[in-house]
Amino acid sequence: MSPRWRVLAITLGVMAGVIVVFLVTLWALLRVTEGGGLPGSRKVAVVEVEGVIVDTSDLVRDLKDHLDNSAVRAVVVRINSPGGVVGPTQEVYATIRRLEKAGKPVVASLSAVAASGGYYIAAAANRIYANPGTLTGSIGVIMQMPNVEGLFKKIGVDYVVVKAGEHKDIGNPARPMTPDERRILQTLLDDVHAQFIDAVAEGRRMDRAAVVALADGRIFSGAQAKELKLVDALGGLDDAIEGAAQLAGLPPKPRVIQPRRRFSILDLLRSQLDLPGLVGVPVPRPILRTPLYLMD
Repeated sequence: MSPRWRVLAITLGVMAGVIVVFLVTLWALLRVTEGGGLPGSRKVAVVEVEGVIVDTSDLVRDLKDHLDNSAVRAVVVRINSPGGVVGPTQEVYATIRRLEKAGKPVVASLSAVAASGGYYIAAAANRIYANPGTLTGSIGVIMQMPNVEGLFKKIGVDYVVVKAGEHKDIGNPARPMTPDERRILQTLLDDVHAQFIDAVAEGRRMDRAAVVALADGRIFSGAQAKELKLVDALGGLDDAIEGAAQLAGLPPKPRVIQPRRRFSILDLLRSQLDLPGLVGVPVPRPILRTPLYLMD
């Protein structure tokens, strides 16, 4: 190889080495910034439950990341939600229980509202903090379906359904609900309500009968909830972080991994145009399939 090509090869090799070092350094910085932390660091991670609970895939992913992250010793779940759909709520509950079984305490911090599904999630935590004026509780299940038969008759709409299966069009908005259909749906709601009660009794380590007495859908203030043992202490997010550090054996004022912020075009439009929330609004369809809501 000629001297000229040798110099070129050395130069390219040095450049490649610099690029590799740069990429490795960048990766390490991102890991530290997003919560990986430096080896040996011990932190409290904060995740947020905000708004109506419908799609919890990002939240569950964040909780699982903290489960696998050795730097995270405890998690605070900050909840500001009136509730939401049953299945996703139960996924979050189960993931929180996995964190606890792995030896990572979880503390719930209730913000303005943590009712119904919001409280369902909180009940999974080792400890619950609420503000005195927080709205919480609402241990119940609801399903709402419109009946637009009278409207259709006025505007001359003939609603035709072809089905295979007697109850396939249960919840059809174009006709009254039959007694048999109401019985089926009531049995379904009673079953899910019982699951809610069991989850609260297990998570709060309360007698089931005591939970049943409170599970009529009513809401409580944070102060009332503390008296009823539905929450453990009154306080805000900082108090919850300190409580999580205490449970994990960390010193006061621990290092905190802040919740991830995800950009949403829909949220941006709502904030700029003052649009109301659209999630959970029942929309008539040929055959309505309304989800079960744990909603305040």
